[in-house]
Amino acid sequence: MLRTQFEEELEKLDNQFYAMGNEVLGQINRTVRAFVSHDRELAQEVIADDTDVNEYEMKLEKKSLEIIALQQPVSQDLRTVITILKASSDLERMGDHAVSIAKATIRMKGEMRIKSVEEAISKMGREVKNFVEETLNLYLNGNADQAYEVAMMDETINEYFDQIRDLATEEIKANPELVITGRDYFEVISYLERIGDYAKNICEWVVYFETGKIVEM
Repeated sequence: MLRTQFEEELEKLDNQFYAMGNEVLGQINRTVRAFVSHDRELAQEVIADDTDVNEYEMKLEKKSLEIIALQQPVSQDLRTVITILKASSDLERMGDHAVSIAKATIRMKGEMRIKSVEEAISKMGREVKNFVEETLNLYLNGNADQAYEVAMMDETINEYFDQIRDLATEEIKANPELVITGRDYFEVISYLERIGDYAKNICEWVVYFETGKIVEM
């Protein structure tokens, strides 16, 4: 394969990865909106659209492994392929957690709700969406130094997790009938927190792409 053709293949991988990222970003946005608005139809859409995310990952994995096997890339080219291969797996897991939140939306039909907790979950969801969006922008245009800055957004996600957990716990203590509702809230914020962890993973892969070093942020 000529160098120009090889570069075109890498560019296609880049574009597919970014398209997958935008699909996952949309999933996160819709699943949080569905949860806090109790919109079960929208939650069903999130679940149904997960096949698109899975197909993106399978295509990216297949193409990445094909390039490694047939072209035997080295140095920066190899890091490009590995970064996409690993980061697409992180995106797929984000999509899985978005689906889990959608399933919680459907499962909570008829349960008592806690308005203050759901308002906080909505804010946490926006922060998670912003984090993933910044991570995708970092992948396109960023560098290793910026990766560390973007990764710090995960601290805000963790703070939301702690605050909402404590808030829900206090509400349940005041009204034990909310214990089942609380269980679902705890699950949802855990899913959002994990999405943040996977976004941070992508920041680590950007550092690897830029420097060749595997780091843990």
